[in-house]
Amino acid sequence: MQFIVIGYDGTDDKALERRLAAREAHLKSAKEWYDAGKWLYAAAFLSDDGKMIGSMIVCDFPSRDDLEEQWLKNEPYVIGDVWKKVKVQRAQAAPFCSDV
Repeated sequence: MQFIVIGYDGTDDKALERRLAAREAHLKSAKEWYDAGKWLYAAAFLSDDGKMIGSMIVCDFPSRDDLEEQWLKNEPYVIGDVWKKVKVQRAQAAPFCSDV
């Protein structure tokens, strides 16, 4: 089952600092999920001046509960208080974008 996960960073003065502090762990985890076939695509949202302000991930988990239990509760951007709001929406990638 595919999902789009959107993580919105905080807007306070320390938001970018928290993101950068958790970024290495987030990217390591992201690579592991991608290699396992769970993450299909991901991108950072940028402000008009090019600063990272959020994230978008298209992923594949057996269920939303599995997504939350296996990934989100351990996601460095969640643990590191980077994402202040997370939206999870069931989705379906176009057939040419995924072998799933």
